[in-house]
Amino acid sequence: MATKKKNNNKEKKGYSWLNELRYGRSISVEFFKQNAWLLLIIVVAVIALIGLRYKTKTKMVEIKKLNTELARAQSNKLQEKAAYMSLIRETEMRRMVREKGLPLEFQEQPPYELIDE
Repeated sequence: MATKKKNNNKEKKGYSWLNELRYGRSISVEFFKQNAWLLLIIVVAVIALIGLRYKTKTKMVEIKKLNTELARAQSNKLQEKAAYMSLIRETEMRRMVREKGLPLEFQEQPPYELIDE
């Protein structure tokens, strides 16, 4: 009799929630009571990963927007630099014309093209 009680105690100790799941028994409330902290940690970890993914995606969208803005700013910079260099050349040409005393004038409008029909 004593040996049967020991065998029954060993069987009960070896009986775990994995065995219940393996044999198709439903998970009981006792399982949730015993593993509440583990389940809470898993839920918090999943929520944290979802939050991290959302944060990463929003940062990627912001980076893409800033890269587009940077490309536009660089394009505007090149246009302004070209206009500035043109003004510098024009100013230099006017100074040289004045120094040499040439009777040349800068036209504000482009030359007209006359078509004879």
